[in-house]
Amino acid sequence: MNVLDRATIILVLVLMGCFDGGGESADLVIRGGTVWTGVADAETAGAVAVRGGKIVAVGSDDDIASLIGAATEVVELQGRLLTPGFIDSHVHFLQGGFQLSSVDLRDADSPQEFARRIGEFAAGLEPGEWIRGGDWDHERWGGELPRKEWVDAVTPDNPVIVSRLDGHMALANSVALEAGGVTRETATPPGGEIVRDAASGEPTGVLKDEAMGLVFAAMPRESEAELDSALQAAAWHALSMGVTGVYDMGSWDHLETYRRAHRAGRLPMRIYSVVPISTWERLRDFVAEEGRGDDRLWWGGLKGFVDGSLGSTTAWFYDPYTDEPGTSGLMVTDTAELSELIRQGDEAGFQLIIHAIGDQANDWLLDRYQERVDSRGLRDQRFRIEHAQHLSRDAFPRFAELGVIPAMQPYHAIDDGRWAWKRIGPERVRTTYAFRSLLDADAPLAFGSDWTVAPIDVLEGIYGAVTRRTLDGANPDGWVPEEKITVEEALRAYTYASARAGFMEEKVGQIRAGMYADLVVLSENILEMDPVGIPEVRVDLTVVEGKIVHRRER
Repeated sequence: MNVLDRATIILVLVLMGCFDGGGESADLVIRGGTVWTGVADAETAGAVAVRGGKIVAVGSDDDIASLIGAATEVVELQGRLLTPGFIDSHVHFLQGGFQLSSVDLRDADSPQEFARRIGEFAAGLEPGEWIRGGDWDHERWGGELPRKEWVDAVTPDNPVIVSRLDGHMALANSVALEAGGVTRETATPPGGEIVRDAASGEPTGVLKDEAMGLVFAAMPRESEAELDSALQAAAWHALSMGVTGVYDMGSWDHLETYRRAHRAGRLPMRIYSVVPISTWERLRDFVAEEGRGDDRLWWGGLKGFVDGSLGSTTAWFYDPYTDEPGTSGLMVTDTAELSELIRQGDEAGFQLIIHAIGDQANDWLLDRYQERVDSRGLRDQRFRIEHAQHLSRDAFPRFAELGVIPAMQPYHAIDDGRWAWKRIGPERVRTTYAFRSLLDADAPLAFGSDWTVAPIDVLEGIYGAVTRRTLDGANPDGWVPEEKITVEEALRAYTYASARAGFMEEKVGQIRAGMYADLVVLSENILEMDPVGIPEVRVDLTVVEGKIVHRRER
């Protein structure tokens, strides 16, 4: 390459925003592979240079060569794929940290295995210590709900409350029910259900949605040390998966945990800390005192719930469940109360991040968002619907018209797809996890995991969105295959679109000059391979703000 050719290329890179000029050496150069920038219509590059935590140049190996100095760390891709760091738009982060050291029931496939694992875990505890975690799925053993009798004998001295993987149903043993004061005479709380034995009327131990709070209220609060430990465990696990930022659907205790870590320089990734919508006044006062955070930790989102979940038969539908015709689901929050909270939160200037799963729940929430637009005008509110799993046909165009972000979790599609048909029948299934239809309607689709409800493994999520192959292997061509999307579309939903869902698209989510250097190196180029093999791909390198925070031994 002659001098004139190189000068011409540099000028083009400057005009494209891929080069910042200057003569200083880069701190980090990653070269020799494929760089997926996430910038629409941009040509694929081969190398990236980083200085001061930000991207300073994107181009070919030759273009970046002059930025390599004696102190520059050079990572050779050797043909691998470099992408923007993954952003998980919906997690329960500290719960995930605690789950890493709790009993794991996700793949327990029989009542006997369910009980065995809990008993084995209890054997290592002191009397009185609570057993939490779980993530069980009763569909794995045919659909029978667990009962307290399954575990009472192996946990005589320890209270147990283990959640179904969707977090909307839990099993409590007799010790925990007693601690929570749950008896035959206990009234069912609004927005929840105490499952009772059909013959005796006694609680079986299964509690749904708001009823779980009866036992949760009896649990001791986690200490600061326990919360700090859970954060570090969750963060390093997420970084090993290439996740450089998460949006935590948490609590005020969680926000304070993140702030404590940030002040101490121990927050290794980006976190958007979301608090309950019922506390909007506290958030208003907090923002007046503390502002809204910075690019590493920020807040300003309010999380609420319309309904429950499909697996717990508490998602709110127009029509009854096919397998439980006595119910159409339930409203977790009173409609009048939630409507008022939505109005107050929006007028206070906060982002509304509301859970809706059933078709009636989604339409109800879209109506509330329409009311806000009618009242205040269409602004850059970036209303969100968390999950948006089961939609009416009329819902699709409304997401784009109102600027509502469907924040979805593609792993759920290949998990729930094993049994969803028996819950809601063949017609409603056709508009379930409708990624293609939403994108075709120009909805700003963003992806996440809902960890611990599902693994925080982004590659599994991409695989789910692209193949829609259910976990049981029963749908090799895809479950509701017309809703498949491309690998590039899935990547965008985990990067730029998720960044935008948290008002961070000018800082992260793409690889271009001036952006923070949050980057991921994958062991293979998922853009060129058969997507069926994506679950075998590994995260080889994770970079946050120019620092390598995870490196896999190859």
